[in-house]
Amino acid sequence: MALALRPPRVPKPKSSLPSHYHESFLEKKGPRDRDYKKFWAGLQGLTLYFYSSNRDSQHMEKLDLGMFVKLTDEAPRGSSHDHGTHFCLVLQNQEIKFKVESLESREMWKGFILTVVELRVPSNLNLLPGHLYMMAEVLAKEEARRALEMPSCFLKVSRLEAQLLLERHPECGNLLLRPSGDGAGGVSVSTLQTLNGTPVVRHYRVKREGPKYVIDVEEPFSCTSLDAVVNYFVSHSNKKLMPFLLDDDYEKGIGYVETDKENGESVWVAPSAPGPGPAPPRGGPKQLPPSAITPVSSQDKLPPLLNQDENYVIPIGDDPAANYVNGDVPSPSRPVVPKPRKLAMFQAKPPKPPIVPKSEPKKGLNSGLARKLAVSSAQAFSSPTTGLADVTAELKGKLQRRLALQHAAECTGDQRANLQVWRICQADPSSQN
Repeated sequence: MALALRPPRVPKPKSSLPSHYHESFLEKKGPRDRDYKKFWAGLQGLTLYFYSSNRDSQHMEKLDLGMFVKLTDEAPRGSSHDHGTHFCLVLQNQEIKFKVESLESREMWKGFILTVVELRVPSNLNLLPGHLYMMAEVLAKEEARRALEMPSCFLKVSRLEAQLLLERHPECGNLLLRPSGDGAGGVSVSTLQTLNGTPVVRHYRVKREGPKYVIDVEEPFSCTSLDAVVNYFVSHSNKKLMPFLLDDDYEKGIGYVETDKENGESVWVAPSAPGPGPAPPRGGPKQLPPSAITPVSSQDKLPPLLNQDENYVIPIGDDPAANYVNGDVPSPSRPVVPKPRKLAMFQAKPPKPPIVPKSEPKKGLNSGLARKLAVSSAQAFSSPTTGLADVTAELKGKLQRRLALQHAAECTGDQRANLQVWRICQADPSSQN
């Protein structure tokens, strides 16, 4: 029986190990550590990475050398003699102690760290010519890397904005870089220091000449990168000038803009700080501040169909105690708008008295009343008929009163006409025959 051919197994690609300027085993002891911990350490740029072994590609810890202060030789604890295997890295916020295997390893670590921090090959260490050559190569790589990136204290602000930032945030630093106004690719350096309680602001120009930056002072100084420009000002001010690092400002609460329905103004609504009262339930909407508009419930938006007494319209100029029945008045000029079927449930109109010949003014009166009734009926039923659900009790009563008034006016006119005929008959007895 022939066996099915299986595709050859393709080995999984191994994650490439990170490249470093210098790497070796290093024992580290931080401010909170009781003893040294052994790591595989690697230096890349201004960052010192620590791995659990030399086969790992993901670091466990890292140390930023941007806050570098100095390097010192450290003697073992309990011994006054330096065995050449301990040194201390002093930063602005902490001190870290290291232990290496030999004096040569310690000098190499110190040399590479000073090279990337000071951008120069140190000359006061016990190093071989081969070690110095390696550090010179690292120096060229670091200068090329920094030439492609902007320092953290570079901000795209104007001259006035730079001065305001330095005055309002003195705790973030007193030196920043900003674009120059000449449009030639140069930058400007703005500094702020306090002299006898008075802030003193200074601005310096840095020209761009090819791949280098030239600081325009009495004795122009050439730098290979903007980081070198920053280091020049820091070192030549006896570290009184520090790069400006503005902390990110994030909001602690969610707010939104809402328009006030009463005055039309827009207000900023933000959740209030939690007080001593009961906390709102999880997952539910937060209680709005007093300035927020209370939402209208669904019961207030739609009129109830079962209880018509609670949904009413205020009558205008009608006596609420009057109670009339509806009556239809035909109009000779306009067609009567048909009413809903359920309106037939209303009380029928009483029979009219015998109609006598009416005068022309009376016809004009009836036609005028009929036109008013037709217009009011058309306005009352201009919307699509959906039954008594859309007509409130007050509207129906109002319509009944209006029609009853018109009917009463008509009856009054008939009585007046009959009275006029009777008077004529009494004045002229011959007309009775």
